[in-house]
Amino acid sequence: MLMPLPLLLMGLWAWRAKLALILLLLWVGGAAAILLWPRGHVARAQVAPAETTAFAISSLLSAHPLALGQGLDTRPGGNFAVYLAALRSPDAARMLTTETALLQAMERNRQDSPLWSLRVSLGLSRALDADDVLAWMERHVAVTQNLGSITWTLELTHADPALALQALISLHRFAEAKVRADLADQAARRVAALQARLQGESDVFLRNNLYDLLAQQQRAGLVVAADEAVAARLIAAPMVEARASRPNRPLLLGLWLLVVPLAVLMAAAGLLLMRRSFRDAALVTRSPAMQGD
Repeated sequence: MLMPLPLLLMGLWAWRAKLALILLLLWVGGAAAILLWPRGHVARAQVAPAETTAFAISSLLSAHPLALGQGLDTRPGGNFAVYLAALRSPDAARMLTTETALLQAMERNRQDSPLWSLRVSLGLSRALDADDVLAWMERHVAVTQNLGSITWTLELTHADPALALQALISLHRFAEAKVRADLADQAARRVAALQARLQGESDVFLRNNLYDLLAQQQRAGLVVAADEAVAARLIAAPMVEARASRPNRPLLLGLWLLVVPLAVLMAAAGLLLMRRSFRDAALVTRSPAMQGD
């Protein structure tokens, strides 16, 4: 049986004191949680695919550099795609545990938590490792493509601004070095294989073709060793903000002020609809109208 709207509004008005108290408690509790939420400094860097900002590495490494049909594809590709994948890889997490103080900072934050004593008493105080760092990176490292240009924004958030900047620089260097090492190793292995093949090849025509392939791979090794950036070129040097901006407290407080009244009213209306006395009152209210019809 549907409850008439006036009767529902009367029921909510009768509960106005309780609803106001619940609303106030939720407002105060949520605002306190938002204000006590630890804030973090954001370290940012602007990067672009190296093949769009300099001589294309692919055009120097490949005998057929033109790739038709990719002009409208905005997805990252080539060496830059490998660079983006390496930024948040398990190898990058292990690198941060050795080259930065991120693991020690995570351990201090865990021990400062009010639940630390409970974790110790329950035997859950295991040592942090690279897997915990990887999980932290998934929450605090962001890679965003700028829709209006070919650049990408790298962001890393941490409460310590110096550590945030150091970790972001380390991640960029690691990913770039990963791509460079892979390309150099690939070129070196191909050169070694071609040289071994040339030592046992007696056909002049095949030897000339092998020499052409050998020259391409030697050129590839030279380009990888000489070029400054083979995957991502820094457009704006990594910087960290002076004032912490994460989370956005004004935005969260505004959303909380809007959401709480709606949630309280909907919950109260649901309780009224489930009360038998109000359903009986609605039936009594609707019965005269039905008899008149």
